[in-house]
Amino acid sequence: MAEEFKSQVEDLDGITVIRGGGDIRHWNGIHYKEGLSAKNVGAKELSINIATIPPGGVAKAHIHDGFEVMLYIISGRVRHEYGPGLTRVVDNEAGDFIYTEPGVPHEVFNLSDTEPVVAFVARSTANEWDKIIPYDRNSG
Repeated sequence: MAEEFKSQVEDLDGITVIRGGGDIRHWNGIHYKEGLSAKNVGAKELSINIATIPPGGVAKAHIHDGFEVMLYIISGRVRHEYGPGLTRVVDNEAGDFIYTEPGVPHEVFNLSDTEPVVAFVARSTANEWDKIIPYDRNSG
């Protein structure tokens, strides 16, 4: 599960800041810059961070339970296998925006063996990983 936050959070009476984007944490094959969430700024309905999938890495199949996710690919190329049984495929690259509806099973692959994928991630939940359910490719 999530590691404890170590970055300095500055509460400026209505605006909260983490300078430099926060410490790196790891979950489900992805490296995350700390970002902002309920855990460190008391957000109620939103969280954001920067996700990195290492070269050749995979974010294992999962479902977002009751929340939306929007991504902006900063660098690299990524493939989403999605839908029941993960039979649908879409490839994206730097400059693409991606929206994932709640409940859609998906697995995410870095298409490069040498370059990471880096993405800005926004979620319509203040929890980062609490509402993510593992998905078995063979169950769909």
